[in-house]
Amino acid sequence: MEPVKVIMRFINGRLIKGYTSDFYPNKPLFRVRPADADPVDAGIEVFVKELKAVFFVKDFTGNPDYQERKDFDGTRQSVGRKMEVTFSDGEVLVGSTMGHDAKRPGFFLYPADPESNALRVFVVSSAVSSYRYLK
Repeated sequence: MEPVKVIMRFINGRLIKGYTSDFYPNKPLFRVRPADADPVDAGIEVFVKELKAVFFVKDFTGNPDYQERKDFDGTRQSVGRKMEVTFSDGEVLVGSTMGHDAKRPGFFLYPADPESNALRVFVVSSAVSSYRYLK
């Protein structure tokens, strides 16, 4: 698997930006090479249970001034069920999912905003305080 850019947000607020090539949603851990590490660095182990979410991103900086939309604009067809997720820390994500099951460790959410820096987000179920399906 080719390395992909990820930003990991931990439950404790910590954030790591880096590359992974072995993330699988059903595995309890994966390796990440921090963005500022030497390319030959093997990286660090990250345990999914310590995370809030894994953001698969276009780039590491994004646009800090951009306010991501929290709705579907109707110009783009979404795949799966539309959903609003509220994390335990109060952050809200809106997107669509193909496979939400609260019994699983997590699920992928595809942002509603096509201009989002996140291509998709792996939401860790234990970090979610509530969710609701949207129409």
